[in-house]
Parts: sequence; C-alpha cells; structure tokens
Amino acid sequence: MAHLLSTSCSLNISPSCKKPKCLLVNQCSSSGFPASFSLPTSTSRSKKLILHGKGPKRSSTIYAMAVSLSQESKAQPGSSFPQETGEAGSPKKVMVIGGDGYCGWATALHLSNRNYEVAIVDNLVRRLFDHQLGLDSLTPISSIHNRIRCWKSLTGKDIQLHIGDICDFEFLAETFKSFEPDAVVHFGEQRSAPYSMIDRSRAVFTQQNNVIGTLNVLFAIKEFRDECHLVKLGTMGEYGTPNIDIEEGYITITHNGRTDTLPYPKQASSFYHLSKVHDSHNIAFTCKAWGIRATDLNQGVVYGLRTDETAMHDELCNRFDYDGVFGTALNRFCVQAAVGHPLTVYGKGGQTRGYLDIRDTVQCVELAIANPAQRGEFRVFNQFTEQFSVNELAALVTKAGEKLGIEVKTVSVPNPRVEAEEHYYNAKHTKLIELGLKPHLLSDALLDSLLNFAIKYKDRVDPKQIMPSVSWRKIGVKPKTVAV
Repeated sequence: MAHLLSTSCSLNISPSCKKPKCLLVNQCSSSGFPASFSLPTSTSRSKKLILHGKGPKRSSTIYAMAVSLSQESKAQPGSSFPQETGEAGSPKKVMVIGGDGYCGWATALHLSNRNYEVAIVDNLVRRLFDHQLGLDSLTPISSIHNRIRCWKSLTGKDIQLHIGDICDFEFLAETFKSFEPDAVVHFGEQRSAPYSMIDRSRAVFTQQNNVIGTLNVLFAIKEFRDECHLVKLGTMGEYGTPNIDIEEGYITITHNGRTDTLPYPKQASSFYHLSKVHDSHNIAFTCKAWGIRATDLNQGVVYGLRTDETAMHDELCNRFDYDGVFGTALNRFCVQAAVGHPLTVYGKGGQTRGYLDIRDTVQCVELAIANPAQRGEFRVFNQFTEQFSVNELAALVTKAGEKLGIEVKTVSVPNPRVEAEEHYYNAKHTKLIELGLKPHLLSDALLDSLLNFAIKYKDRVDPKQIMPSVSWRKIGVKPKTVAV
C-alpha cells in the first residue's frame, strides 16, 4: 500500500518518550476528517514512511517497527498441510504485505495458525479510503493492533506488525533486513476497479501505488533476500473476456508455420486491471533477468466472510464490503437481499467470471508457499473454483432468500462499466487443484450463512452506498468528493 490521498498530517513525539518508542500521528483529510493513532516502535533501527498526497503541502515521516504483542494463552492446532520450515529447521518466515485488508488479514491468521512466522506490512490506507468516501464495512472491524493482541491471547502466536509504505524503499528495505522473509505474499495494492475510475487523481494513485510498490518489492528481494519466493496476488481481470479459452498464464500458438509458447494476451478493463498487467510484466522480466522466483495468483472474485481463524473471536472478524466501490458481486447481492433492496444486475447480466470462497484464497496462498517456484521461474496460477454469470448469482441469492422467507427481487441497472455483457468465458484452473486445493464450492449452506450475516448487521447498511456511483465513461480530471 502506498501514498495517502488528499490528506494533511502532523507528527508529534509523545513527551513521555525520550527515544522514539511511541509516536502519535494526527491526520486530517481534506474534508476535515480527523484521525489519530499511536505507533509502538522497537528500539532498533526505525523504519520510515513519507506520506504524500494532493492538497496542502505536507511532509510527515512515520517511524514504525515490528510490534510484538505478548500475552499468555493457549495454542491452536493447525490444519492438514505439512508445516513449512526456513533455515536450520526454524519456522518459515512469511511477510504479508497488505495484511490488514480483506484477503491479507485472513491469510496472515491462517499462516500463523499453520506455524509460519508471520509479519504484516501495511500502511492502513484501506481504512482511510472508507473515511474519504463515506463508506464502512458491514461488519465492525477492530484496529490492527487489537486484532493482533486478540490473536496472541487466543493462540499464543506472535504476528509482527510493520506500519509503513512499500513505495518508500528505505522503509521496505529496513523491514526486509529486520524480518528476513523466506516468502513474501503481496496483497498490498489498491484493489478496486471502480476506485481507480473515480477521477484522474485516483487513477494515478492506483497505478503509482501498485506498480511502484511491486517494483520496490522486487528490488528488495534482489538486494536483501534473493532466495525469497514472491507470491503475488494478480487478477483474472488481466485476461478480459476473449472468445477463446483462457489458459493459465501462457498460450502455445502457431503462426506462419512457427510455434511458440507466449504469455497469454492481456485485455485489462480498468486502470486498476492495467496496473496488475504492468505488475505481471515487471515480475516476469525480473525472474528472467535476476533469477527471482515468483508465483502470480490470478484470482477471481472472492466472496465470503469467515475462515477458521477469523471465526474464533469477534475481534478477529474480517471486513465485508457491500458498497459500489469495494463490494464484490455475491457479497453485495446478499446485503441487498437482507435489507429488501432489489439485486442490482448491471446491464444484461451475462458477465461471467471465476469465483472463490475466501477460505480457498488462504488455502491457495499456503499451497503456493509450500510448493515454491524455482529460481528464475515465473509461474501463473488461475485462482478460482467456479464460474458464474451475474444473472446466475442473482438467481442463487433469490432462491436462498426464499428459504429464509425473504422476497428477493432483481432489477437491471445501466452498466457503469465498459465491458461485454454477453460473452464466451472458459478459463482453465487446474494447477492449484494439482497441488492439493480442496475447494469450498458455493453451496446453499454458505449462501444461508452469508444472508444471515447480512441480516444480523443490516442496521449498519447505508442505503446510499448500494447503487453504483462510478462511471467508466464519465471519469474526469476534477477530484470527486463525497456528497453527504
């Protein structure tokens, strides 16, 4: 994650701190939103984060080191995967960049529970996006500090926390040198296509944050941990919707009598998806040029809320986005059904994509770590378990609602995106299955669970956030603000 948008910041050292053990960061957005949080730091070398943004000139440096939150507690048994070890039989060390987010938090807990030594790296900007846009998770989510304390108290397992910006290479370098990861799981990107299409500044932010952040990770691996395995979250959206089968990363073609295996053509459909394409090209190049080992997980649309770990305590609860900017299709439909809003199908509703349960996201990441790429290898796995059209999802939610006594209606709304609404779609996804993925397929029981969660928290739903508000064709240079 990287530069904060449209904020001004001031940094104050607590009077009780003779050395920078506790720093208080006061933030105020351009719309007047105040936020403050304290960053515990260690006494070793500090990391720093320079915050940049639009609006008034400001320069702030946050020094943040690993947080080790210790309390006495009981250990939690792991799953059926073999335990991974690093050097000299010690637990394998995994850095989870973006570990405070939807996929990152669930993954960090899962890996910790599997006895990996985990460090979260995050600048917490995803939470700021909510404040800037007037959004909120359907489920209440605790601060990252309280989440980690709760995990420690329940399991006895430490998760290190490094708060900072991977677009600041000095911060990232110090984090690499202090933690010395065996694997890096990189979720730390602006992950919303609609967010990247709000206005020019957010399009620029998305590409700068995502591309420069990933470049910095690649340079950090080369300079400080050249045996480290990069597990990068990509997206199935890189491929677009071609009228041929989608292969896993590469396609063998014959042209004018000659045959070659080449990277599969990319047809990105937003500035966000384009940033992922740039990432893939940069990673492929550095694998070839520097011998980096990397796995690109082209993930489909994720749904669901609970994993074994996030279900252990309310303080560990994951975020659940239902709005038109960050919410994904199935999650959004379940919330709409719960509050009696018609399901919002964009256009004809024939848009077909790959989907997977968040429990399978964490399983896929662990499989990639446990079976690393070779030196110089750039692997691509298509990470999803089933394909659905938007209309098919709406029908499934309608049927599940009827079982709970909910009358669910569907409405077609003008499509805010530029995309094919009826198309061929057949994507291959065998490599993770071959490594041992045991999919959680979309079932009536899961839909019931999602709907019941949505009903439980329906008083937290803001009806103004349900309808799409970002248009691919109307994006402009003027910064878009939130209408209260």
